[in-house]
Amino acid sequence: GRLWETYHRKVVRRPSPSLHVKYADEPLMLNVEMKDFIHDGSAVNRPNNAQEIYLKELGSESPMLVHLIMKSLHKENKRKVKHIGCKRFGIQYLLKGIYVHNDLLYLHTEVKNRSNVPFDVDYITFKIVDKKVAKRTAIQEQVLFPLRAYNYAVRIAGKQSERTVFCLPKFTIPDGKQLVVEMNEKDGGRHQTFVVENGDLVQAETINELRVR
Repeated sequence: GRLWETYHRKVVRRPSPSLHVKYADEPLMLNVEMKDFIHDGSAVNRPNNAQEIYLKELGSESPMLVHLIMKSLHKENKRKVKHIGCKRFGIQYLLKGIYVHNDLLYLHTEVKNRSNVPFDVDYITFKIVDKKVAKRTAIQEQVLFPLRAYNYAVRIAGKQSERTVFCLPKFTIPDGKQLVVEMNEKDGGRHQTFVVENGDLVQAETINELRVR
């Protein structure tokens, strides 16, 4: 009896806290820092990255500076680009601005829901594709992954709008290709798509670092 009791005490343990993982076919980020989730801000609907940890994807940029730039662009809410966007099924998806700082690009987007039905975002993709290819395949697409996102909205309520600032590594679009940004609705068909040309990228506005510090 005592031998079994000693063995039972050594073997039986309280279950460890479980870690829940959500699978996504096209995740917004490939690498996620666990510390990011400790730094939870007021907005829980966006990738909330730890600001004091440097990532090689950001190059020489300070994570804090990247955060301040995105926050500043979101707060200013200026529409520098007025010709890029789409409007379907009562949903309008706009590119409001393209900015550059060192080796990073910042895209300021806005979703306007003019319908009464909430729009739930499933995923957003950034792809460089051939202009002349009607049927696109994975081989013909170059997928770009945002490094950071400020106010990544997952739901736009009826008659409401939401804005997001994406941070991507600096890139150019080769001749004969274009950047296609796709936003897909979860469990719905009101998908949105807009196109960015290389001429739009080279017109990106330079960010004055002193203004965002």
